[in-house]
Amino acid sequence: MIRYTLTCPDQHEFEAWFSNGDAFETQRADGLLSCPVCGSTDIDRALMAPAISTSRRKENRLSAGDASADARGDADDAPRLAANVPEPTAAPKEVINALRKLREHVTKNADYVGKKFAEEARKIHYEEAEKRGIYGEATKEDVRALAEEGIEFHPLPTLPEDKN
Repeated sequence: MIRYTLTCPDQHEFEAWFSNGDAFETQRADGLLSCPVCGSTDIDRALMAPAISTSRRKENRLSAGDASADARGDADDAPRLAANVPEPTAAPKEVINALRKLREHVTKNADYVGKKFAEEARKIHYEEAEKRGIYGEATKEDVRALAEEGIEFHPLPTLPEDKN
């Protein structure tokens, strides 16, 4: 999982988690990302500070018994440090559990409308149907159209078990 700080043209900043960088690009291209403040779907990644290895980290590593690192000198430190930083393989359990609870709450308290999601969302938005929570499926075209009409919606979180 990767966390990005995102921004809209009005400079509202917010954070979102993605399985990888391509997932962000795909969701942005499909119009699935929107600013929680103004609803804009013109979303970009904000500038973020890179994670930089500090001398304190080097000291901790050396005190742990890596005497050979000192003999190699600083020239080899940057590549070796990068190689020793494990890539996250999964979202922290707390995040997954929170997303699971969120999705469970929606599915228990909202009406499932299947492939008629866009149609029902429009009816509710334009007060042609009672105001209520709904969930279902929508095509990429439906998602773009709903966003352009200013109809608020949010994708349900994808959980690890959904990929089985």
